[in-house]
Amino acid sequence: MKARRVVDLVRGKRVEDALAILKFAPQAASEPVAKVVASAAANAENNLGLNPSTLVISTAYVDEGATMKRFQPRAQGRAFRIRKRTSHITIEVESIPAAGGAATRNRRKGGAK
Repeated sequence: MKARRVVDLVRGKRVEDALAILKFAPQAASEPVAKVVASAAANAENNLGLNPSTLVISTAYVDEGATMKRFQPRAQGRAFRIRKRTSHITIEVESIPAAGGAATRNRRKGGAK
């Protein structure tokens, strides 16, 4: 999964805009990234009481996860190693107040995978 390319598309954008971008992105990694963005927004709304229309993706990055190693049988008794790679997706959202408001920062972390 090339999740870093997808996360680069939504970094710094409003949550509503990011979900719209991810909905129509052709990459396979856009679905799990959209789930993490939606989860981070829901956590900010339910746990911190933030307005979902003011949420902006402040920090977004992808780290390497566990690698599952498998073998594929080949000709003449050989075996090739297959690496099934995973990744940890982290999304942080913060609330941007309306124009002219005080500059306060509220952060909420999203989950991994």
